Amino acid sequence: MQRQCGKIVLGCLFGLCAAIYADEGMWLFNQLPMERLRDRHNFEPTDEWIEHLRLASVRFGRGGSASFVSSKGLVITNHHVGARTLQKLSTLEHNYYHDGFHARSHADEIPAPDLELFQLVSIEDVTELVAKAVEPEMTAAEAAAARRAAIARIESESLETTKLRSDVITLYGGGRYHLYRYRRFTDVRLVWSPEMATAFFGGDADNFEYPRYCLDVCLFRAYENEKPAEIEHFFRVNDAAPTANQLVFVPGNPYRTERILTTAALKFERDKALPNRLDYLRRREILLQQYSLDGDEQKRRASGQLFGTQNGRKRSMGALQGLQDPEFFALRERVEDELRDAVRNHPDLKANSVAWDKIADVQRRQEGLLGQYASFHSQLYTIAETLVVKAIEDEKENEERLPEYRASGRHSLLKRLFSPAPIYDDLELASLADSLAKHVEEHGADDPFVQQILDGKSPRHRAAELIANTKLADVAVRKKLAEGDRQTLLDSDDSMLQLAWLMQDEWRRLRTARDELKEIERQAYAQIADALFTVYGESAYPDATGTLRLAFGTIKGYDEEGKTIPAFTTIGDAFADEDRHSAETPWKLPASWHAVREKIDLSTPLNFVSTPDITGGNSGSPVLNREGELVGLIFDGNIQSLTQGYLYREEPARAVSVHIAAVLELLREAYDADHLADELGR
Repeated sequence: MQRQCGKIVLGCLFGLCAAIYADEGMWLFNQLPMERLRDRHNFEPTDEWIEHLRLASVRFGRGGSASFVSSKGLVITNHHVGARTLQKLSTLEHNYYHDGFHARSHADEIPAPDLELFQLVSIEDVTELVAKAVEPEMTAAEAAAARRAAIARIESESLETTKLRSDVITLYGGGRYHLYRYRRFTDVRLVWSPEMATAFFGGDADNFEYPRYCLDVCLFRAYENEKPAEIEHFFRVNDAAPTANQLVFVPGNPYRTERILTTAALKFERDKALPNRLDYLRRREILLQQYSLDGDEQKRRASGQLFGTQNGRKRSMGALQGLQDPEFFALRERVEDELRDAVRNHPDLKANSVAWDKIADVQRRQEGLLGQYASFHSQLYTIAETLVVKAIEDEKENEERLPEYRASGRHSLLKRLFSPAPIYDDLELASLADSLAKHVEEHGADDPFVQQILDGKSPRHRAAELIANTKLADVAVRKKLAEGDRQTLLDSDDSMLQLAWLMQDEWRRLRTARDELKEIERQAYAQIADALFTVYGESAYPDATGTLRLAFGTIKGYDEEGKTIPAFTTIGDAFADEDRHSAETPWKLPASWHAVREKIDLSTPLNFVSTPDITGGNSGSPVLNREGELVGLIFDGNIQSLTQGYLYREEPARAVSVHIAAVLELLREAYDADHLADELGR
């Protein structure tokens, strides 16, 4: 009985198995559950199979997943993962985000302005190197600085030795540290994208719903030395129709789960953090909707940001609803009490019992920081802030810098800073004015610091003045400023730089306060992790961190409110759904489909659902069969999956994917892209 309870505790705190034998887990590639795969699915992956999946999978930009699907650097991901790049490449004359794009030769492929792909080459456990840098008598601030310095040394030495991007990843809330080394692809080009009408068929109304009928896919290509990259590990494709209970694997980069959170931390999420985030997202959504009403060009400029905001709002709402379920909290409190009892009664773990109290205290202190911020929603301001912080951090030794300004991430930082992507003054004005207004609302118009920021003007007039008197939209200006030192930036009369300097002390005060609380939490969660490992063994996966993981499960429909929901839909079903909605936007398929409707095989599977454990960041993840062949692409989860950041439940949560058979069929019949269909998997 004790062993069974242990599994349940791990399931609720590390997410091992809420239902003990469910297909739960976002597993480290160097810590796969071999016994479970063998016993549950009669599958034993070889080292070669694991390495192939790891090397064929890539992280797409700063968030999202993708994979190599040809020996010539062809990369597949979701349309909505590539949306930011599609927007940056679009103009009023060529709206690739809305209308799609097709390069008929390599010469037609369009370079993305600031996109990077990351292929995970190796993993090394560096826990001891990080842990020994922190002494017991250190304050939280001293411990954070010591840990930061140790991590910087490890990353810097690895970068110098291997020439690979090297990131130390925090796992189990601070219980383990792994060094991930990446091969970077910085020349990435757009190859093909469908129309928004099919990529997001059903619009926001159908987002996180199922059945779905979306072709949420696009293709890019990685280049090296001005030629398509030569790729050894890529996924071959298998367009066979999905079958019930078919085993599938999902390598991807889930952004964040919080299954290790204590009940005190979860209550803070439920009662404070998520409501605060929802208020921000609703405000941002209304702003972008209002801006979009000014004209077709404004609608185009805002569409990508609006999609992301609506997606975040719906995802946050689903997570909040899950946390508001009393049964969820009753389960979490029971298993937490069981673990705390085990810790109190264990002779070697009594010191760990204070961890929960420390975390509860952090939540109380975090509440006071929720309404405070020292930045603004503006691309131009973000550029200014980056330049100012970089100038200050560059005066320090690498080990003392803030993580995002260390040598290990310098190439990526500069690529973003010098992006030639367009910046639109009218959208900047709307965003910055609203951001300034929110600052006034949070602190009051009579606050001395607010008065300094506004300089005697209304938020909108101040925003207009700031935008009119900055030259940071010019990449050449940014590059020249980045070459200078602190004094160069202090002497500049650029309005955005002056605002960034004004905000700097407050920015650093809040950053320091939040980092200190994170360090206290990190140490406390490390104690909880050690307790779990001591009591129940090291058989659990860590929370998601935006790094490569492997999930698995089966293709499987589900029951909802007495109805049986099918495991997959077809292209024909998409046309039928369009008819049901009288072809009204957003249920209107593109003309490219209708022009060849008689030629398309309408029985081709389009979307399907499966049980693998996914969350945000898994978008674009390849779905593979036992042989490691590509059968689909994750693009969503159903509404029941939105609580999985805190607790996995197999029923009726599902991952939603587009099937590769539909991609191949429509590339050939609707998009006249036989050459791309032929290249996929070769």
